[in-house]
Amino acid sequence: MKTLIFSTAALVLISTLYLGIQGAWSNNDDPSHGLGKWQNMKARSTGVAPVTNTLYAEECGSCHFAYPPGLLPSFSWQKVMTGLADHFGDNAELDAQTKQQITKYLTTHAAESSNYRRSRAIMYSLQATDTPPPLRITDTPYFKREHREIPNRIINLPKIGGKLSRCNACHQRADKGSFNEHEIVIKGLGPWND
Repeated sequence: MKTLIFSTAALVLISTLYLGIQGAWSNNDDPSHGLGKWQNMKARSTGVAPVTNTLYAEECGSCHFAYPPGLLPSFSWQKVMTGLADHFGDNAELDAQTKQQITKYLTTHAAESSNYRRSRAIMYSLQATDTPPPLRITDTPYFKREHREIPNRIINLPKIGGKLSRCNACHQRADKGSFNEHEIVIKGLGPWND
């Protein structure tokens, strides 16, 4: 009798594990991103949700890297969008409807609404240091900590332009929301090894 119970329990356990692995590796978790559950779990552990709004990608991405909304809290995005007449020294004003649609996208998908690890870490860094939400991603405590070891000689390379705000200059998959340090390739220098 004990053998039958043990065999049944083992069979149930193996079946459950098999189905769990099949589900994790299936390619139907998030069809809008084309990621299976396994890839989606990996992306959530190393990045932020990628930009999925075409209007935002076109309007904002025509001048600079279209930053994923999960890199700032909604309060910051709200402030950025209300200050487009002087958008970090440039006039980036939009018509009212476009501005409203982009603001809604950014605030809905902001860091505090995300389940991605880096978004959660950004929010934690703001709360842990009692830092008011900044307008710049580069002003978040999380960003400063993650980039503190980069020497000025790297930052001042022409392809980086003296600023750390050009994410895709080093993070080759930033447009996919991936900021994994093992994927960093600095143009002209090669892979980053810290």
